[in-house]
Amino acid sequence: MAKASSRRARGNAPEPSVAVADTGSAEAAADETAVTGYRGPAPRGGGPGSAASVRLSRTGDVTASGGSTAISGYVHTLTVQRAPREPASWPHQVGVVPASARSFRHRAEADRLRAAVADGGTAVLCQVLTGVGGVGKTQLAADYARSAWDEGALDVLVWVTASTRSSVVSAYAQAGVELCRADPDDPERAAKEFLAWLAPKPGQQPCRWLIVLDDIADPGDLVVHPADPGRRYGLWPPTAPYGRVLLTTRRRDAALFGQGRRRIEVGVFTPDESAAYLTASLGAQGRNEPAEQLTALAHDLGHLPLALAQAAAYLIDSGQSAAAYRKLLADRATKLTDLSPDALPDDHAATLAAAWSLSIDRADALRPVGLARPMLRLAAFLDANGIPHDVLTSPETRSYLAAHRTTAGPERTRRPRWWRWKRQYPAAPVTPEEAFGALRALDRLSLIDHTPSTPHQAVRVHQLIQRAARDTLTPGRHDETARTAADALAAAWPDVERDIDLAQSLRANTDALTRHAAEALYQPDAHALLFRLGRSLGEAGQVAAAIDHFGCLADITAHRLGPDHPGTLTLRNNLASWRGEAGDAAGAAQAFAELLADRVRVLGLDHPDTLTTRNNLASWRGEAGDAAGAAQAFAELLADQLRVLGSDHPRTLNTRNNSAYWRGEAGDAAGAAEAFAELLADQIRVLGPDHPKTLTTRGNLASWRGEAGDVAGAAQAFAELLADRVRVLGPDHPDTLTTRNNLATRREKAGDAVGAAEAFAELLADQVRVLGPDHPDTLTTRNNLASCRGEAGDAVGAAEAFTDVLGDQVRVLGPDHPDTLTTRNNLASWRGEAGDAAGAAQAFAELLADHIRILGPDHPKTLNTRNNLAYWRGEAGDAAGAAHAFAELLADQVQVLGPDHPRTVTTRNNLAYWQEREGDAAKAADGRP
Repeated sequence: MAKASSRRARGNAPEPSVAVADTGSAEAAADETAVTGYRGPAPRGGGPGSAASVRLSRTGDVTASGGSTAISGYVHTLTVQRAPREPASWPHQVGVVPASARSFRHRAEADRLRAAVADGGTAVLCQVLTGVGGVGKTQLAADYARSAWDEGALDVLVWVTASTRSSVVSAYAQAGVELCRADPDDPERAAKEFLAWLAPKPGQQPCRWLIVLDDIADPGDLVVHPADPGRRYGLWPPTAPYGRVLLTTRRRDAALFGQGRRRIEVGVFTPDESAAYLTASLGAQGRNEPAEQLTALAHDLGHLPLALAQAAAYLIDSGQSAAAYRKLLADRATKLTDLSPDALPDDHAATLAAAWSLSIDRADALRPVGLARPMLRLAAFLDANGIPHDVLTSPETRSYLAAHRTTAGPERTRRPRWWRWKRQYPAAPVTPEEAFGALRALDRLSLIDHTPSTPHQAVRVHQLIQRAARDTLTPGRHDETARTAADALAAAWPDVERDIDLAQSLRANTDALTRHAAEALYQPDAHALLFRLGRSLGEAGQVAAAIDHFGCLADITAHRLGPDHPGTLTLRNNLASWRGEAGDAAGAAQAFAELLADRVRVLGLDHPDTLTTRNNLASWRGEAGDAAGAAQAFAELLADQLRVLGSDHPRTLNTRNNSAYWRGEAGDAAGAAEAFAELLADQIRVLGPDHPKTLTTRGNLASWRGEAGDVAGAAQAFAELLADRVRVLGPDHPDTLTTRNNLATRREKAGDAVGAAEAFAELLADQVRVLGPDHPDTLTTRNNLASCRGEAGDAVGAAEAFTDVLGDQVRVLGPDHPDTLTTRNNLASWRGEAGDAAGAAQAFAELLADHIRILGPDHPKTLNTRNNLAYWRGEAGDAAGAAHAFAELLADQVQVLGPDHPRTVTTRNNLAYWQEREGDAAKAADGRP
């Protein structure tokens, strides 16, 4: 009847309710209690050995049988009570400490963790292991926890997987149930009770506890948040004299540090640790790989422990060699997901490719929202070892961030859906402050290292994070991002490189970009950044590197764009110029002659680029030794430029400058000075008195005034020019430094060797600071300073100084560079002045052979070396040989330079002098007076 009544009343009668008070363990086995009319899980008993009692609010039939209780009748309230469980005895562990990874390596960070007392004797109660995902923070924490437990240093160890607030609460609640009889059915209350239990209390037995909070994803999970009902109490363990807290996290938020918490940055393996790890991991499976291949593989993987572990597993599973793996890794078509083992080793939670995805998501959610991901993608194409701050906050970068922000702005989301079909609204602009904020967001998640205090290398990022970021890009987005990076680098590159550290960083970033995305930099044509890199190399003194760079670019461009493409022709122009700067003036002239023929064919006789090529050809023809031919070529070019461009065009004025210069080099110093004076007047009218080219002409005019004999006037002109250079360009501009060099040179020629030496010494200090010790201009100043030292009377010191300069020039510029050959000339001269005439003659003989090989027999420098060789041959005692050598030299100079050239006149005088010395020697041999 009771059952039938229950069925009839189901439609209208209130549902029976059962209230169960459960104070037993969450892990205890439940007694089975059956209640008629009760739907859902049976109330749990008190666990093994506990006594359960049943209290009913209304009389009913209760039947007990074999540990189960059946209740019939209409029941309003059921309360099940159990005897409380005793707290767990110490030592006690809550949670599972991760197993040690295979081939686990002891690291310096482990020693820092074990140093539990900070400087000054203050106990370190909380240590925070932070670093990029995959560096082994969890393994270090687990090793520390196991060691402390095995050594008997702990009474309670609690391991918490702390990736969410709920997981921390659950772990604390479990500890509360096991250690302080908390209610397992109220996790929040149980967690609070456990935190309260951790706090020290007077008269209580001290407890040595360690709580490990592994993989904190959000520092906010541990703190109070009044607006969030789930976070109205904090989860940081309390400070206790015998308690310790260890956190692992990728985050670097300020909230994690301070208040006695010690930060330990966990980096990648050292090269030795990486090699040892790979050797041990592979050796345990009977695999032996060449040590050099393992070293190279570790370098390719950036010594990241997670990457090394998964690479070792891949090699073991696939049977491939380390060399084959490296080839796959270097192939841009291979993604990181393709290099993951089928079964992850050491209980890894994610593949290498997915190791940072959650961190990127979290960084992208930080303010400024939606900018971290595109910022990381842009940084993924640049130098992992340091990206200049100005590159990643440039207008080009900010435009890219605005276009690819991953979260729509509020204005966009308020517009109706149909609106986007009518009009495309531009992306909201990104400010420099927001770009800076995106970098800070990535730094907070350890995806980059952001140090604004080192602006030229402000951002560092692990190479595999870069690879993972690039792997997410479609081919079109990949090329777009690469060209944006090129635009940003080109925009940040100053036209004049005053900061050598910045220049080096920009070159390194360009190299990285070309490695990651060379194809993109040739679409639709060669990017301007590629030209800027070559010019930077050459201007920094790395002439051979500039030649290799432009040669490679010319070949690639000719293949991709065609031999007649304007970019290909421009690259050939640059290659020829740097070939000449490296000392091969004749080769440069030949290359320009070939280029000129192609430009005439492709562009025509009067095209500006054709006229520019004629200018360059004439210049290098002069540098190759044909000064008169260069002057004639410039005169012909000037006539065509006047016809095509006009008298006031900048290129016409430039040709007048070059024409005047080679007129002087051809022997007409006074005519050169007059031509420069006329040019200066026109440049002041057209360009203005402070234009860089106007200032350059003033320098040339001063130089040729000095060559024409007005030494004092030249020195005065350089002094006035220097004041204007400082005012217009600044004291550290390369042109200002050059003017200081010229002024000091004029002081030396005026006979003030001591004053000139002092000026060169001051200039040298500034050039080392501004340009660097290996810049060609710095080396030239050292050369000049050594010469002044000799002119001041210290010939031995001068020879020693030239020896030092020569060694550095051979190292930096190469043995055949013109500056190196000039230093050899100076060293030989001062060696003779120091008393070693025979040694000087021998040195000039060796230099002459190299000049003939490099410059040719008729080059002015070759002829000058023959002059010096003849002189020191005579000083060494061979007056007849000297006279004979000067006679042969005179005949060649008359043919090459002309009978009235100043150097021809000098040789004629030298010949007369040594003929007289030869006659005196003959008389002395005959005994005549």
